[in-house]
Amino acid sequence: MTRATAVRAVLAVAVLLVSVFITLTMSPRLGLDLQGGTRIVLQARDTATVEADRETTDRTLEVLRQRIDSLGVSEPTLTRSGEDRIIVELPDVQDPRQAAEVIGRTAQLTFHAVEGPGTEKPEEKTPDGKTPDGEPSDGKTPDPDTVPDPDRLTLPDEQGRLLALGEPRLSGAGVEDAKAAFDAQGGAGWAVSLEFRKGAGQDWKKLTGEAACHPAGDDRRRVAIVLDEKVISSPQVDPSVGCRAGLPSGATQITGSFSADEARDLALLVKGGALLVPVEIVEQRTVGPTLGAAAIDASAQAALIGAAATALFITVVYRLFGALAAVALGAYGVISYAALVALGVTLTLPGLAGFVLAIGMAVDANVLVFERAREECADRPKRSLRSALTTGFQKAWSAVADSNATTLIAAGLLFFLGSGPVKGFGVTLAIGVIASMFSALVIARALTEIAANSRFVGDYRNVNGIARPGAVRTWLVRKDPKLFRNPARWLVVSAALVAVAVAGIVVRGVDLGVEFTGGRLVEYSTSRPVDVETARDSIAAAGFGDAEVTTAGDGDLSVRTGKLDNDGEHALRAALAEEGGETTKVRDELIGPSLGDELRRNALIALGVAVAVQLAYLAVRFRWTFAVASVVAMVHDVILVVGAFAWLGRPVDGIFLAALLTVIGYSVNDSVVVFDRVRELWGANRRTPLDTIARRAVLQTVPRTVNTGMGALFILAALAVLGGDSLADFALALLIGIVVGTWSSVFTAVPGALALERSAKAPPPPAPGKGKGTPRGKARAARRDPLDNGARV
Repeated sequence: MTRATAVRAVLAVAVLLVSVFITLTMSPRLGLDLQGGTRIVLQARDTATVEADRETTDRTLEVLRQRIDSLGVSEPTLTRSGEDRIIVELPDVQDPRQAAEVIGRTAQLTFHAVEGPGTEKPEEKTPDGKTPDGEPSDGKTPDPDTVPDPDRLTLPDEQGRLLALGEPRLSGAGVEDAKAAFDAQGGAGWAVSLEFRKGAGQDWKKLTGEAACHPAGDDRRRVAIVLDEKVISSPQVDPSVGCRAGLPSGATQITGSFSADEARDLALLVKGGALLVPVEIVEQRTVGPTLGAAAIDASAQAALIGAAATALFITVVYRLFGALAAVALGAYGVISYAALVALGVTLTLPGLAGFVLAIGMAVDANVLVFERAREECADRPKRSLRSALTTGFQKAWSAVADSNATTLIAAGLLFFLGSGPVKGFGVTLAIGVIASMFSALVIARALTEIAANSRFVGDYRNVNGIARPGAVRTWLVRKDPKLFRNPARWLVVSAALVAVAVAGIVVRGVDLGVEFTGGRLVEYSTSRPVDVETARDSIAAAGFGDAEVTTAGDGDLSVRTGKLDNDGEHALRAALAEEGGETTKVRDELIGPSLGDELRRNALIALGVAVAVQLAYLAVRFRWTFAVASVVAMVHDVILVVGAFAWLGRPVDGIFLAALLTVIGYSVNDSVVVFDRVRELWGANRRTPLDTIARRAVLQTVPRTVNTGMGALFILAALAVLGGDSLADFALALLIGIVVGTWSSVFTAVPGALALERSAKAPPPPAPGKGKGTPRGKARAARRDPLDNGARV
């Protein structure tokens, strides 16, 4: 065993031990879509006097935190997103009406003097002369001295009587504390005690002192506490308080016929009502606990089945070395999971799917290395197994680095341009890529190098799996198909496929999910079977005639509407319960129209940035012709996937966007592997026609493309079958993307590059090791056998 192999082995064991320790001692942090609960996104809005910037949003968040904490929700999470958004996560909350009501009371809390009974505006009276609440007018003429200015703020009190209010005398920002307590000694029952900050306490004392100058029972002896243009309390100043004396801070107590809940709610609103800026609910998602548990179980089953199938496949193809790669694959799973847990990454449903998908993609580097080692053994049959393996790792490095870099770019775009759970997919995908690199280049390399040093493995060439070429490569070499004698025909086929996809987009249209259009999508489970027509009639009879009703999952019902508040959703659920019995909300998504427009715009920006970034990276790493051809193939893949979903009538939502950006990374990954081989062969054979070079490169890389694709297909097929509605569309998009990506990397990208090279004037790339400024000695050293020390006799 060489020193390098020993170092890799020790490093692998150390990382594995740490990963196992983390896995056994720490629990993952589950997102709400896996553990169940409600996620609310609030948008802070500017007012005439206050701008909704980072500072005011942070202060508003702290006020909301006090409100949420009082609800008794277990471990709520409130974070600021960007400059003016607040994300509220409430685990285990299935009916968000109470939380939305408390959060939604967004106006500033203010305290007003009551100037007398309110007067109705003429336009507010009904034709029969009744008041807005249906009571007939008493016909009395009020005292002119007590009639307030009709332009003053007029609001109904707790009993519905109109009160004319003066200007705000102090705001909720002056409230230090508000507590609900039961006054058993005084016999007042439940009451709310108020404490004010120093300056506000003087204002409160002055306000109550002025009110105390009016006789008991007079409306003007009251003080109105207003929240969101609603009087939440308007107590009389106690008769014991003298005129101009007022109530000092700390001695104020609001009494009344409060229940315990009413007193606590009033204290909550008084203490937490001082929002600096109003907030609007632009997104609300609720996931039932059964849906999250089912998704975890399905993903775990898909991971086990897919990983087992992938391990069996690479063992059959690469035999002993394939089995060692399967061991490294298992180590990859432990390492990547431990990294997610140790970093505190919130594991969401798309993130869980990304973790499972990365298992299938983790074999890519091993396949590249093993195929390279097979070529070395085929070119020089008498060289040692260790030498061939080392050369395979060296020659595969550039393709491994470039292909993983493109996937990391896609993961970065998902994180920075995605929203909500899609960000989690980007994080898990990035961690998966890094862990797979460590698994292949450290763990698998250490295992295979130790095995290659064994005489038994070296002598029995059918055992190790790389000493003989594979069946696919042998068949291709024997047939030697002239793939690119007429490259234009392949471009015509690709153009025809794009035309069919575009026709689907135009004719059938793209079914944008509620995430991109705005509105509300609710999925229900009923105790009795209810067909779609019956459900639609019941919902229409309840006043929701524009609702779209479809089936979802195992007999569940999916209802999609435009604007629908929480009370409306409750009424809709009650209408379904009349036909279906006990009705449980499985999933609930509410997206405001402004956020829907923003998400749709961001999705297009994400796709545009993905194209630009991949083009820039490829242009730096390769010739511009190769870069343009790869991007054209990538756009071809995107259009085909979107067109397929249009023809199939499947929804296009945020999860689909995550799948599409992953397809972009996978497509470029495949093209990079092919063009890396074209660059190498062309540099070594500068006089050979480029179409011949391209044909050889494709035939040499097809085994890698097929074997890697099979690993991902096993995982995705398991997700599509076992993942249910939550993951089926995600898996379907990636299945289509991998198939068309494999096609386009060979039959779109390569013919496109050949067509562009005919008009390009750039010379062929330099031979390996003979780049600009490379000394001849270094070039010769670069071509030397890794185990050759250079000695000669």
